[in-house]
Amino acid sequence: MQKSSSPSSTAALSESLEDYLEAILRIEEEKEVVRPKDIAAYLQVSPPSVTAAMQNLDSRGLATYRPYERVLLTPSGRRIAEDVIKRHEALLRFFTDILCVESEEADRVACSMEHSLPPHILARLVALTDLIITSPHGRPVLTADDVLTIASVGTPPAQGTDS
Repeated sequence: MQKSSSPSSTAALSESLEDYLEAILRIEEEKEVVRPKDIAAYLQVSPPSVTAAMQNLDSRGLATYRPYERVLLTPSGRRIAEDVIKRHEALLRFFTDILCVESEEADRVACSMEHSLPPHILARLVALTDLIITSPHGRPVLTADDVLTIASVGTPPAQGTDS
């Protein structure tokens, strides 16, 4: 039996290809029409790099690419792009709202971590972020200062009773 030489859409995607899918969706949301030159500018890469990535995504059935035409995400490509963005935004929210990391650094770190964050850990991170931000009574359970104190000394500050 002869194996196909083209990669399948179910094969693991590299961080770079996930970044291309994310870029296509973000550009589409902003401009509606996505062209390779827009992707090159967005990701700050060369046009030949975009061409190679688009051909790869096209062969995997994640995007539709033809030279000199617009780039379209397939439903599978869109699902993956939406998932990458969801992971990125959850990490970004955690870093900025909970850890008080400056937004540019938080974005850079989120971009590198979004590719390896498993769904079950993402769910816990989102739940923790929601818990810290707001209690059932509408007040913060822990403030950013409390989180920084915990991080620096390893023990939570004394909490008053919540009545």
